[in-house]
Amino acid sequence: MRSLIISFLLITISCAEKKNVETAEVSRSTSQDLKAVLDTIWLSEQIPISKRDSLMDIYGAESNEVLVQQKIYEENHVINEIKIRAILDKEGWPDPQFLGEQGNMTICNVLQHSDMDVRIQYLPMMKQAVLDHKLEARFLVRAEDRIATDKNELQIYGGQMKYYPETKSFNVWPVYDPENIDKRRAEIGLGPIAEHLRVRFDFEWNLEEQLKRTESFLKQKNENIQ
Repeated sequence: MRSLIISFLLITISCAEKKNVETAEVSRSTSQDLKAVLDTIWLSEQIPISKRDSLMDIYGAESNEVLVQQKIYEENHVINEIKIRAILDKEGWPDPQFLGEQGNMTICNVLQHSDMDVRIQYLPMMKQAVLDHKLEARFLVRAEDRIATDKNELQIYGGQMKYYPETKSFNVWPVYDPENIDKRRAEIGLGPIAEHLRVRFDFEWNLEEQLKRTESFLKQKNENIQ
């Protein structure tokens, strides 16, 4: 009788261990599959963007060469947005230990370039991901600034650029209280705006210029309201 009990316990333990191993393998496989999907999405978005930006320096922002790459990117993005939304709707925000910063960057980039209603829909999930330490605050900041610009409001942290056809050049979308922008950025762990713009966009931040642009933006907006 005692030997039967011992045998039963050994079998039970063995089955439990096997189940745990199988669960771990499934989890590992799932995370690897998700990472592979996100890596593919990243490449299909960034390769045409990189080519577009390189050609822009050579032929100009409105050239056919640039428009071809922009079209490729837009077609890829439609598919990528469907994939990202399916991931978020099914699983919520993924655990960063499986994805790393690159995975989060991929998800946020796709959302960033989606229509505003999509970005607004997933903004609460992004905020919760920040609270849960699954997402860095800088990604949330970028999303909030993009929504502000699309609503024709001043951006808070200065990460959004816009192409102005009248000058055929890029500039920062007008910023709320430009004098204190670095203070706001530091509060959430971001570096100085001048450094960010220089590294990310090869653009030089000029405080006096941005103060005038913000003033002009507010003046025009008030005139439109009246």
